[in-house]
Amino acid sequence: MIFGTAFNIPNPETACLPPFAWNLNCPPSGAVAQKGYPLSVTTTPVLPSKLLWSNVRLNLLLVLALSVGSLRAQSSTAEAASPAAVVPADSTPAPAPVIPVEDKRAYGVLPNYRTAELATPFKPLTAKQKMTIAAKDSFDGAVYPTALVMSVIYQAQDSNPSFGQGFKGYAQRAGTAFGDQMIGNMMTEGIMPTALHEDPRYFRIGEGSFGHRLWYAMRQTIITKTDSNKKTFNFAEWTGNSAAVAISNLYYQDGRTWQDNVQRLLVQCGTDTLSNVLKEFWPDVKRHFQKKKN
Repeated sequence: MIFGTAFNIPNPETACLPPFAWNLNCPPSGAVAQKGYPLSVTTTPVLPSKLLWSNVRLNLLLVLALSVGSLRAQSSTAEAASPAAVVPADSTPAPAPVIPVEDKRAYGVLPNYRTAELATPFKPLTAKQKMTIAAKDSFDGAVYPTALVMSVIYQAQDSNPSFGQGFKGYAQRAGTAFGDQMIGNMMTEGIMPTALHEDPRYFRIGEGSFGHRLWYAMRQTIITKTDSNKKTFNFAEWTGNSAAVAISNLYYQDGRTWQDNVQRLLVQCGTDTLSNVLKEFWPDVKRHFQKKKN
């Protein structure tokens, strides 16, 4: 009987053993109970049920408090071990730089297919892309009027006297002027850059002082990039124009000396340098006239 008014001891021999000794008349401590030892068993009233349930609730509350304390301790340890999340002050991504779209023709007449922005990530050109740029620069519609205008100057200067004057002389000068541009472009922008693994593009810097940008544009005839984005001497520019000058001796009957060839080589490279300068400042000139127009 668990919850009653008394607790009955079923076996007198074990009655003096814990936990029953508290309500028995047992022999003195250390004495051995022998069989037949007179045991006087008395019944002791059990605690009232209300007091018993109060003890049970107290024990449950104690266990609950210990459990909550343990959980809080574990939580505090975990928070201390884990690093705090870093929240950036401004999570708004920075806007990408605006790269202007290049015109196919600078100033309306200068082919602009090989111009690239220096701020854009570098990506090497394939051999096909190099030859495509060279072909576009060589056969662009603006090339032909340029050759016709230059032929007028050559006609007035009577350059290459063997061509003579009149329409025949002008036609020969126009044809050779176009040939110089086409062969020079194909050599310096397509064939030689492919063979030497150089990049034929002009990388426009687009910022800085006028003097800094002018010097940058002029030195691109001397220094260029390789296909691996490293700086090197512009071999394609000088070897390509040298090859173009050598080929021009086939249709120029006058001025085939080495001095004439060097002069034509310097004119070709100087023309490319001027082209780089014009391409560098073309967007600035364009914006200036657009603002003035508005």
